[in-house]
Amino acid sequence: MASILRDIRSSQRADGPAAVLSIGTANPPDCVSQDEYPDYYFRITKSEHLTDLKQKLKTMCQNTGTKKRFFHHTEQLLGAHPHFLDRGKPSLNDRLKIAAVAAPELAATAAAKAIAKWGRSVTDITHLIVSSNSGAHAPGIDLRLASILGLRSSVCRTMLHLNGCSSGSAALRLAKDMAENNRGARVLVACVELTVVAFRGPEEAYPHTLVGQASFGDGAGAVIVGADAVRPIERPLFEMVSVSQTVIPDTDHVLTVQLTEGGIDGHLLSRELIPIAGQNIEQCLSDAFGPLGLGVDWNDLFWAVHPGIRAILDQIDKALRLEPGKLAASFTVLREYGNMLGATVIFVLDEQRRRMEEEEGGEWGVLMGFGPGFTVETMVLRATSDLKKK
Repeated sequence: MASILRDIRSSQRADGPAAVLSIGTANPPDCVSQDEYPDYYFRITKSEHLTDLKQKLKTMCQNTGTKKRFFHHTEQLLGAHPHFLDRGKPSLNDRLKIAAVAAPELAATAAAKAIAKWGRSVTDITHLIVSSNSGAHAPGIDLRLASILGLRSSVCRTMLHLNGCSSGSAALRLAKDMAENNRGARVLVACVELTVVAFRGPEEAYPHTLVGQASFGDGAGAVIVGADAVRPIERPLFEMVSVSQTVIPDTDHVLTVQLTEGGIDGHLLSRELIPIAGQNIEQCLSDAFGPLGLGVDWNDLFWAVHPGIRAILDQIDKALRLEPGKLAASFTVLREYGNMLGATVIFVLDEQRRRMEEEEGGEWGVLMGFGPGFTVETMVLRATSDLKKK
């Protein structure tokens, strides 16, 4: 009986490692430049009399390294929901109603791009992982997304809620396990974020509100993950070699996310958070690469790092003594889109793919995400030879 069970277990597992087979991204159509955002924000929130806070937001926006951001919410939508601007007024239900419609549609746009690049039928998708900080209902974004895309009714769905900026990395970690432990599985990962669930006006009693208003934008990223590629249809881009998660002790207060009657809220204590990233990054990397027996120099790697805020990237750059341009994919996404929470790391991975298709890059790399905890998600990647074949 034991040998039968071993044979069954062996037949259920993939032969090779999971790999990223395709990537798709999407943003809402409305875009606001970072230079114009402080005037825009204080005008639509009817808060132009708070001149000191407006100056603070201008300074924050200038320091983000972001050029523009995309938003689902418009001035018209906010005008129809004035209670969104006041933290003290219940608004969660109305925010979630908006997200329940908009989030699956934006996720579907990104997923459709990934599926088209993948080259196989949508009905070949066996597993669906959706991560979002923009919904809290069931049936949720995952079921609506499956319906929009036309996934088969037997698709295995997993929904991740309120994992903050690390949710994209966490979803990819789960996708690796699913693909490698279910022979023939094809996992669609979709991460979608809408800041309408957290948008509110400035308040002198809550200055941390401005941190989010200066940094976050809307977007969706999708990835098809699978092992044992079907040639010549599928083209693996990055093999997902190993994954790990580390929680830095005594840091659970520096980054939080929570549902409140006034929408999603939380704290980002940037003065504490920024040095924590720099002080712990090298140990997390050593813990990830050490067991693999790979004696790598950090400058030999390619990098797909979640760009939460510019100062964290600068700290990582300095702590690892990286050569100029090593974090270029992260800085590019931060500049062009801002921080889209969990979806951002997928944008960065796609930007890194684009760069590696056009110019030489290293064989080994790393994807990293950061979230509440303070949690560090680390994935060791290996670029395949297919990455060079357009």
